[in-house]
Amino acid sequence: MSVTVVVGAQWGDEGKGKIVDLLSQDIDVVARYQGGANAGHTIVVDNKKIVLHLIPSGILHPGVQCIIGNGTVIDPVALMEEIRFLEEMGVDVQGRLHISHKAHLIMPYHKALDAIREKGVGGIGTTGRGIGPAYFDKALRTGIRIVDLLNREELRTKLRANLEEKDKLLQAVYDAEPLDVEAVIDEYVNFDARIDPFITDTTHLLIQALADGKRILAEGAQGALLDLDHGTYPFVTSSNPTSGGACTGLGIPPTSITSVLGVVKAYSTRVGLGPFPTELFDEVGELLRSEGHEFGATTGRSRRCGWLDIPALRYSMQVNGITEIALTKLDVLGALDQIKICTGYSLDGKKLRYFPADAHTLDRVTCEYVTLPGWKADISAVQSFDQLPNEARSYVHTIQEQLGIPITWVSTGPGREQTFTIA
Repeated sequence: MSVTVVVGAQWGDEGKGKIVDLLSQDIDVVARYQGGANAGHTIVVDNKKIVLHLIPSGILHPGVQCIIGNGTVIDPVALMEEIRFLEEMGVDVQGRLHISHKAHLIMPYHKALDAIREKGVGGIGTTGRGIGPAYFDKALRTGIRIVDLLNREELRTKLRANLEEKDKLLQAVYDAEPLDVEAVIDEYVNFDARIDPFITDTTHLLIQALADGKRILAEGAQGALLDLDHGTYPFVTSSNPTSGGACTGLGIPPTSITSVLGVVKAYSTRVGLGPFPTELFDEVGELLRSEGHEFGATTGRSRRCGWLDIPALRYSMQVNGITEIALTKLDVLGALDQIKICTGYSLDGKKLRYFPADAHTLDRVTCEYVTLPGWKADISAVQSFDQLPNEARSYVHTIQEQLGIPITWVSTGPGREQTFTIA
Protein backbone atom coordinates (compact mmCIF):
# COMPACT_ATOMS: atom_id res chain seq x y z
CA MET A 1 0.00 0.00 0.00
CA SER A 2 1.70 3.19 -1.18
CA VAL A 3 0.29 6.67 -1.84
CA THR A 4 2.51 9.61 -2.73
CA VAL A 5 0.83 13.01 -2.75
CA VAL A 6 2.32 15.65 -5.06
CA VAL A 7 1.49 19.20 -3.99
CA GLY A 8 2.50 22.63 -5.21
CA ALA A 9 4.29 24.23 -2.26
CA GLN A 10 3.84 27.85 -3.35
CA TRP A 11 1.13 29.80 -5.22
CA GLY A 12 0.81 27.27 -8.02
CA ASP A 13 2.66 27.02 -11.36
CA GLU A 14 5.57 25.18 -9.73
CA GLY A 15 5.84 22.51 -12.43
CA LYS A 16 3.71 19.76 -10.88
CA GLY A 17 2.69 18.37 -14.28
CA LYS A 18 6.28 17.65 -15.25
CA ILE A 19 7.09 16.01 -11.91
CA VAL A 20 3.93 13.87 -11.93
CA ASP A 21 4.69 12.78 -15.50
CA LEU A 22 8.23 11.89 -14.48
CA LEU A 23 7.17 9.88 -11.42
CA SER A 24 4.37 8.12 -13.30
CA GLN A 25 6.75 5.76 -15.05
CA ASP A 26 6.96 3.83 -11.75
CA ILE A 27 3.31 4.28 -10.71
CA ASP A 28 0.17 2.19 -11.26
CA VAL A 29 -2.52 4.83 -10.65
CA VAL A 30 -2.45 8.64 -10.88
CA ALA A 31 -5.44 10.38 -9.30
CA ARG A 32 -6.34 14.08 -9.52
CA TYR A 33 -8.04 15.12 -6.28
CA GLN A 34 -9.28 18.75 -6.56
CA GLY A 35 -9.72 21.81 -8.73
CA GLY A 36 -10.96 21.91 -12.29
CA ALA A 37 -9.98 23.16 -15.71
CA ASN A 38 -8.38 26.19 -14.04
CA ALA A 39 -5.26 24.03 -13.71
CA GLY A 40 -2.64 24.02 -16.44
CA HIS A 41 -0.16 21.16 -16.03
CA THR A 42 2.50 21.41 -18.73
CA ILE A 43 4.54 18.44 -19.94
CA VAL A 44 7.22 18.56 -22.64
CA VAL A 45 7.94 15.29 -24.46
CA ASP A 46 10.25 15.17 -27.48
CA ASN A 47 10.11 18.99 -27.67
CA LYS A 48 6.30 18.91 -27.87
CA LYS A 49 4.42 20.89 -25.22
CA ILE A 50 1.29 19.23 -23.83
CA VAL A 51 -0.99 21.12 -21.44
CA LEU A 52 -3.48 19.14 -19.36
CA HIS A 53 -6.24 20.86 -17.41
CA LEU A 54 -8.37 18.04 -15.97
CA ILE A 55 -6.90 14.69 -16.95
CA PRO A 56 -4.06 13.49 -14.67
CA SER A 57 -0.52 14.02 -15.92
CA GLY A 58 0.20 10.29 -15.84
CA ILE A 59 -2.00 9.71 -18.91
CA LEU A 60 1.02 9.86 -21.25
CA HIS A 61 2.35 6.58 -19.82
CA PRO A 62 0.41 3.68 -21.43
CA GLY A 63 0.35 1.39 -18.39
CA VAL A 64 -0.97 3.97 -15.93
CA GLN A 65 -4.61 4.13 -14.82
CA CYS A 66 -5.84 7.71 -14.36
CA ILE A 67 -8.59 8.93 -12.07
CA ILE A 68 -10.46 12.23 -11.82
CA GLY A 69 -11.68 12.15 -8.23
CA ASN A 70 -14.83 13.31 -6.50
CA GLY A 71 -13.09 16.45 -5.23
CA THR A 72 -12.80 17.92 -8.72
CA VAL A 73 -15.36 19.99 -10.59
CA ILE A 74 -15.75 19.03 -14.23
CA ASP A 75 -16.42 21.25 -17.21
CA PRO A 76 -17.91 18.93 -19.88
CA VAL A 77 -16.66 21.07 -22.76
CA ALA A 78 -13.08 21.21 -21.42
CA LEU A 79 -13.07 17.49 -20.61
CA MET A 80 -14.25 16.36 -24.04
CA GLU A 81 -11.78 18.71 -25.75
CA GLU A 82 -8.96 17.25 -23.67
CA ILE A 83 -9.97 13.66 -24.43
CA ARG A 84 -10.17 14.47 -28.14
CA PHE A 85 -6.79 16.23 -28.02
CA LEU A 86 -5.12 13.21 -26.42
CA GLU A 87 -6.74 10.73 -28.80
CA GLU A 88 -5.59 12.78 -31.80
CA MET A 89 -2.08 12.53 -30.36
CA GLY A 90 -2.41 8.76 -30.31
CA VAL A 91 -2.87 8.51 -26.53
CA ASP A 92 -5.37 5.78 -25.65
CA VAL A 93 -7.69 6.92 -22.85
CA GLN A 94 -10.36 4.22 -23.20
CA GLY A 95 -10.22 1.83 -20.26
CA ARG A 96 -7.57 3.98 -18.59
CA LEU A 97 -9.46 7.15 -17.63
CA HIS A 98 -11.93 6.84 -14.76
CA ILE A 99 -14.14 9.69 -13.53
CA SER A 100 -15.86 9.75 -10.17
CA HIS A 101 -19.64 9.56 -10.29
CA LYS A 102 -19.59 11.90 -7.27
CA ALA A 103 -17.71 14.73 -9.01
CA HIS A 104 -19.67 17.95 -9.51
CA LEU A 105 -20.34 19.49 -12.90
CA ILE A 106 -19.61 23.04 -13.97
CA MET A 107 -22.70 24.52 -15.60
CA PRO A 108 -23.00 27.44 -18.05
CA TYR A 109 -24.41 29.64 -15.29
CA HIS A 110 -21.31 29.00 -13.18
CA LYS A 111 -19.10 30.40 -15.93
CA ALA A 112 -21.42 33.36 -16.45
CA LEU A 113 -21.46 34.24 -12.76
CA ASP A 114 -17.70 33.83 -12.44
CA ALA A 115 -16.95 36.08 -15.42
CA ILE A 116 -19.36 38.79 -14.27
CA ARG A 117 -18.03 38.77 -10.70
CA GLU A 118 -14.43 39.06 -11.88
CA LYS A 119 -15.32 42.22 -13.79
CA GLY A 120 -16.81 43.81 -10.68
CA VAL A 121 -15.54 45.09 -7.36
CA GLY A 122 -15.26 41.61 -5.84
CA GLY A 123 -12.80 40.25 -8.40
CA ILE A 124 -9.72 38.46 -7.05
CA GLY A 125 -8.07 37.38 -10.30
CA THR A 126 -9.63 33.96 -10.91
CA THR A 127 -9.49 32.19 -14.27
CA GLY A 128 -13.21 32.86 -14.80
CA ARG A 129 -13.92 29.21 -15.61
CA GLY A 130 -16.78 28.75 -13.17
CA ILE A 131 -14.75 26.84 -10.59
CA GLY A 132 -15.70 28.96 -7.55
CA PRO A 133 -19.44 29.11 -8.31
CA ALA A 134 -19.48 25.32 -8.85
CA TYR A 135 -17.91 24.71 -5.44
CA PHE A 136 -20.33 27.27 -3.99
CA ASP A 137 -23.29 25.24 -5.24
CA LYS A 138 -21.65 22.08 -3.93
CA ALA A 139 -21.50 23.59 -0.43
CA LEU A 140 -25.04 24.95 -0.86
CA ARG A 141 -26.10 21.37 -1.75
CA THR A 142 -27.68 22.45 -5.02
CA GLY A 143 -24.86 21.23 -7.26
CA ILE A 144 -25.29 18.79 -10.13
CA ARG A 145 -23.12 15.67 -9.81
CA ILE A 146 -22.20 13.27 -12.57
CA VAL A 147 -24.38 10.61 -10.94
CA ASP A 148 -27.35 12.93 -11.54
CA LEU A 149 -26.91 12.40 -15.28
CA LEU A 150 -28.12 8.81 -14.90
CA ASN A 151 -31.71 9.85 -14.15
CA ARG A 152 -32.72 12.19 -16.95
CA GLU A 153 -36.06 13.25 -15.52
CA GLU A 154 -34.55 14.07 -12.15
CA LEU A 155 -31.73 15.88 -13.96
CA ARG A 156 -34.26 18.00 -15.84
CA THR A 157 -36.04 18.87 -12.59
CA LYS A 158 -32.82 19.90 -10.82
CA LEU A 159 -31.53 21.85 -13.80
CA ARG A 160 -34.77 23.74 -14.28
CA ALA A 161 -34.82 24.74 -10.60
CA ASN A 162 -31.18 25.87 -10.70
CA LEU A 163 -31.51 27.67 -14.01
CA GLU A 164 -34.59 29.60 -12.90
CA GLU A 165 -32.78 30.78 -9.76
CA LYS A 166 -29.53 31.65 -11.57
CA ASP A 167 -31.40 33.40 -14.39
CA LYS A 168 -33.14 35.66 -11.89
CA LEU A 169 -29.78 36.52 -10.35
CA LEU A 170 -28.05 37.06 -13.70
CA GLN A 171 -30.82 39.31 -15.00
CA ALA A 172 -31.90 41.21 -11.89
CA VAL A 173 -28.46 41.83 -10.35
CA TYR A 174 -26.10 41.72 -13.32
CA ASP A 175 -28.42 42.64 -16.18
CA ALA A 176 -27.19 39.60 -18.14
CA GLU A 177 -28.91 37.67 -20.89
CA PRO A 178 -31.14 34.75 -19.75
CA LEU A 179 -29.97 31.19 -20.33
CA ASP A 180 -31.83 28.77 -22.60
CA VAL A 181 -33.06 26.13 -20.14
CA GLU A 182 -33.89 23.44 -22.69
CA ALA A 183 -30.63 23.94 -24.58
CA VAL A 184 -28.63 23.46 -21.38
CA ILE A 185 -30.60 20.33 -20.51
CA ASP A 186 -30.06 18.85 -23.97
CA GLU A 187 -26.33 19.66 -23.83
CA TYR A 188 -25.81 17.80 -20.56
CA VAL A 189 -27.96 14.82 -21.57
CA ASN A 190 -25.79 14.49 -24.68
CA PHE A 191 -22.67 14.85 -22.56
CA ASP A 192 -23.88 11.95 -20.41
CA ALA A 193 -23.98 9.65 -23.44
CA ARG A 194 -20.38 10.49 -24.37
CA ILE A 195 -18.91 10.37 -20.88
CA ASP A 196 -20.69 7.24 -19.66
CA PRO A 197 -17.83 4.78 -20.48
CA PHE A 198 -15.51 6.70 -18.16
CA ILE A 199 -17.80 6.96 -15.11
CA THR A 200 -17.26 4.68 -12.12
CA ASP A 201 -17.03 4.59 -8.35
CA THR A 202 -13.43 5.79 -8.18
CA THR A 203 -13.26 5.53 -4.38
CA HIS A 204 -13.96 1.79 -4.64
CA LEU A 205 -11.41 1.55 -7.45
CA LEU A 206 -8.75 3.23 -5.31
CA ILE A 207 -9.52 1.22 -2.19
CA GLN A 208 -9.20 -1.96 -4.27
CA ALA A 209 -5.91 -0.70 -5.72
CA LEU A 210 -4.63 -0.12 -2.19
CA ALA A 211 -5.69 -3.63 -1.17
CA ASP A 212 -3.84 -5.01 -4.19
CA GLY A 213 -0.65 -3.21 -3.21
CA LYS A 214 -0.71 -0.83 -6.18
CA ARG A 215 1.43 2.30 -6.26
CA ILE A 216 -0.77 5.41 -6.28
CA LEU A 217 0.14 9.01 -6.93
CA ALA A 218 -2.31 11.72 -5.87
CA GLU A 219 -1.98 14.84 -8.04
CA GLY A 220 -3.00 18.23 -6.71
CA ALA A 221 -3.63 21.40 -8.70
CA GLN A 222 -2.85 25.06 -7.86
CA GLY A 223 -0.66 25.47 -4.74
CA ALA A 224 -0.76 25.18 -0.96
CA LEU A 225 -0.72 28.95 -0.44
CA LEU A 226 -3.92 29.12 -2.49
CA ASP A 227 -5.71 26.59 -0.27
CA LEU A 228 -9.23 27.68 0.67
CA ASP A 229 -8.57 27.13 4.39
CA HIS A 230 -4.81 27.54 4.72
CA GLY A 231 -3.92 29.97 1.95
CA THR A 232 -3.82 33.76 1.76
CA TYR A 233 -7.59 34.14 2.05
CA PRO A 234 -9.54 35.61 0.28
CA PHE A 235 -6.99 35.49 -2.54
CA VAL A 236 -7.23 31.72 -2.79
CA THR A 237 -8.76 28.99 -4.92
CA SER A 238 -12.09 27.30 -4.14
CA SER A 239 -10.77 23.92 -3.00
CA ASN A 240 -8.01 22.31 -0.92
CA PRO A 241 -4.75 21.79 -2.87
CA THR A 242 -2.95 20.84 0.35
CA SER A 243 -2.14 17.19 0.99
CA GLY A 244 -5.21 16.74 3.22
CA GLY A 245 -7.37 17.42 0.18
CA ALA A 246 -6.17 14.14 -1.31
CA CYS A 247 -8.11 12.17 1.32
CA THR A 248 -11.41 14.01 0.94
CA GLY A 249 -10.98 14.51 -2.81
CA LEU A 250 -10.38 10.83 -3.53
CA GLY A 251 -11.93 8.94 -0.62
CA ILE A 252 -8.69 7.37 0.62
CA PRO A 253 -7.72 7.10 4.31
CA PRO A 254 -4.95 9.32 5.74
CA THR A 255 -3.11 6.18 6.86
CA SER A 256 -2.59 5.20 3.23
CA ILE A 257 -0.34 8.21 2.52
CA THR A 258 3.31 7.19 2.73
CA SER A 259 5.01 10.35 1.40
CA VAL A 260 4.29 13.92 0.35
CA LEU A 261 6.42 15.48 -2.37
CA GLY A 262 6.38 19.26 -2.51
CA VAL A 263 7.14 20.88 -5.85
CA VAL A 264 9.05 24.14 -5.33
CA LYS A 265 10.00 26.63 -8.01
CA ALA A 266 13.53 28.03 -7.54
CA TYR A 267 11.99 31.50 -7.24
CA SER A 268 8.44 32.66 -6.49
CA THR A 269 5.55 33.51 -8.79
CA ARG A 270 1.91 34.38 -8.35
CA VAL A 271 -1.02 34.91 -10.73
CA GLY A 272 -3.88 37.25 -9.93
CA LEU A 273 -4.29 39.46 -6.89
CA GLY A 274 -3.12 38.91 -3.33
CA PRO A 275 -0.10 39.58 -1.10
CA PHE A 276 3.33 38.64 -2.45
CA PRO A 277 6.11 39.71 -0.02
CA THR A 278 9.12 39.03 -2.29
CA GLU A 279 7.61 40.41 -5.50
CA LEU A 280 10.04 42.22 -7.79
CA PHE A 281 8.95 45.31 -9.72
CA ASP A 282 12.29 45.97 -11.42
CA GLU A 283 14.28 44.60 -14.34
CA VAL A 284 15.13 41.46 -12.36
CA GLY A 285 11.44 40.61 -12.09
CA GLU A 286 11.06 41.17 -15.82
CA LEU A 287 14.08 38.99 -16.49
CA LEU A 288 12.66 36.13 -14.42
CA ARG A 289 9.36 36.47 -16.28
CA SER A 290 10.96 36.36 -19.71
CA GLU A 291 13.61 33.71 -18.96
CA GLY A 292 11.09 31.54 -17.11
CA HIS A 293 8.33 31.99 -19.72
CA GLU A 294 6.06 32.97 -16.86
CA PHE A 295 2.73 33.11 -18.59
CA GLY A 296 -0.22 31.03 -17.46
CA ALA A 297 -0.83 27.76 -19.33
CA THR A 298 -4.59 28.19 -18.79
CA THR A 299 -5.15 31.94 -19.14
CA GLY A 300 -1.98 33.23 -20.80
CA ARG A 301 -1.73 35.92 -18.11
CA SER A 302 1.76 37.06 -17.10
CA ARG A 303 2.83 35.90 -13.66
CA ARG A 304 4.16 38.16 -10.95
CA CYS A 305 7.75 37.16 -10.09
CA GLY A 306 9.90 37.45 -6.97
CA TRP A 307 12.63 35.87 -4.88
CA LEU A 308 12.27 32.53 -3.14
CA ASP A 309 10.30 32.89 0.11
CA ILE A 310 11.50 30.59 2.90
CA PRO A 311 8.92 31.63 5.58
CA ALA A 312 6.08 30.83 3.16
CA LEU A 313 7.71 27.53 2.25
CA ARG A 314 8.24 26.54 5.90
CA TYR A 315 4.54 27.10 6.50
CA SER A 316 3.68 25.04 3.44
CA MET A 317 5.98 22.20 4.57
CA GLN A 318 4.23 22.11 7.95
CA VAL A 319 0.66 22.22 6.65
CA ASN A 320 1.31 19.54 4.01
CA GLY A 321 3.70 17.31 5.97
CA ILE A 322 6.11 17.45 3.03
CA THR A 323 8.78 14.74 3.22
CA GLU A 324 10.83 15.61 0.10
CA ILE A 325 11.16 18.40 -2.44
CA ALA A 326 11.37 18.60 -6.23
CA LEU A 327 13.08 21.89 -7.12
CA THR A 328 12.13 23.21 -10.56
CA LYS A 329 13.31 25.96 -12.93
CA LEU A 330 16.77 26.22 -11.42
CA ASP A 331 18.05 27.01 -14.92
CA VAL A 332 16.12 30.31 -15.03
CA LEU A 333 18.34 31.80 -12.32
CA GLY A 334 21.40 31.29 -14.52
CA ALA A 335 20.80 34.72 -16.02
CA LEU A 336 21.46 36.55 -12.73
CA ASP A 337 24.67 37.90 -11.18
CA GLN A 338 23.26 37.68 -7.67
CA ILE A 339 20.33 35.79 -6.19
CA LYS A 340 18.42 36.64 -3.05
CA ILE A 341 16.48 34.36 -0.72
CA CYS A 342 13.98 35.69 1.80
CA THR A 343 14.82 33.99 5.11
CA GLY A 344 12.48 35.85 7.47
CA TYR A 345 9.75 38.45 7.97
CA SER A 346 9.45 41.40 10.29
CA LEU A 347 6.41 43.55 10.98
CA ASP A 348 6.60 47.03 12.49
CA GLY A 349 10.20 46.32 13.48
CA LYS A 350 9.44 42.99 15.18
CA LYS A 351 10.63 39.67 13.78
CA LEU A 352 7.76 37.29 12.99
CA ARG A 353 8.02 33.69 14.14
CA TYR A 354 5.30 32.38 11.83
CA PHE A 355 3.78 32.87 8.40
CA PRO A 356 0.76 35.20 8.59
CA ALA A 357 -1.90 33.70 6.33
CA ASP A 358 -3.96 36.84 6.95
CA ALA A 359 -3.64 38.72 3.66
CA HIS A 360 -3.64 42.20 5.23
CA THR A 361 -0.79 41.32 7.60
CA LEU A 362 1.22 39.49 4.95
CA ASP A 363 0.93 42.51 2.68
CA ARG A 364 2.72 44.63 5.30
CA VAL A 365 5.68 42.43 6.20
CA THR A 366 9.28 43.39 5.50
CA CYS A 367 11.50 40.67 4.08
CA GLU A 368 14.94 39.78 5.39
CA TYR A 369 17.28 38.50 2.67
CA VAL A 370 20.52 36.64 2.20
CA THR A 371 22.37 37.23 -1.07
CA LEU A 372 24.15 34.43 -2.92
CA PRO A 373 26.38 34.66 -6.01
CA GLY A 374 24.82 33.63 -9.31
CA TRP A 375 26.48 31.17 -11.66
CA LYS A 376 25.92 33.02 -14.96
CA ALA A 377 25.79 29.81 -16.99
CA ASP A 378 23.38 27.71 -19.01
CA ILE A 379 22.72 24.55 -16.98
CA SER A 380 19.88 23.18 -19.12
CA ALA A 381 22.05 20.30 -20.41
CA VAL A 382 23.42 19.27 -17.00
CA GLN A 383 22.69 15.61 -16.26
CA SER A 384 23.67 15.30 -12.61
CA PHE A 385 23.94 17.38 -9.45
CA ASP A 386 27.75 17.11 -9.43
CA GLN A 387 27.89 18.74 -12.87
CA LEU A 388 26.20 21.92 -11.64
CA PRO A 389 28.36 25.00 -11.03
CA ASN A 390 29.47 25.41 -7.41
CA GLU A 391 27.20 28.45 -7.00
CA ALA A 392 24.15 26.49 -8.19
CA ARG A 393 24.91 23.62 -5.81
CA SER A 394 25.36 26.15 -3.00
CA TYR A 395 21.94 27.66 -3.81
CA VAL A 396 20.28 24.24 -3.61
CA HIS A 397 22.08 23.38 -0.36
CA THR A 398 21.05 26.72 1.18
CA ILE A 399 17.37 26.02 0.43
CA GLN A 400 17.69 22.53 1.86
CA GLU A 401 19.35 23.80 5.03
CA GLN A 402 16.77 26.56 5.50
CA LEU A 403 13.84 24.15 5.17
CA GLY A 404 15.35 21.06 6.81
CA ILE A 405 13.79 18.81 4.16
CA PRO A 406 15.74 16.89 1.51
CA ILE A 407 15.65 18.07 -2.09
CA THR A 408 15.51 14.82 -4.03
CA TRP A 409 14.82 16.11 -7.56
CA VAL A 410 16.21 19.06 -9.49
CA SER A 411 14.78 20.28 -12.80
CA THR A 412 16.84 22.40 -15.19
CA GLY A 413 14.36 22.74 -18.07
CA PRO A 414 10.91 21.76 -19.28
CA GLY A 415 11.83 18.40 -20.85
CA ARG A 416 11.59 15.01 -19.16
CA GLU A 417 15.31 14.50 -19.65
CA GLN A 418 16.15 17.80 -17.91
CA THR A 419 15.63 16.37 -14.44
CA PHE A 420 17.92 14.45 -12.12
CA THR A 421 17.94 13.10 -8.59
CA ILE A 422 20.19 14.08 -5.71
CA ALA A 423 21.60 11.05 -3.94
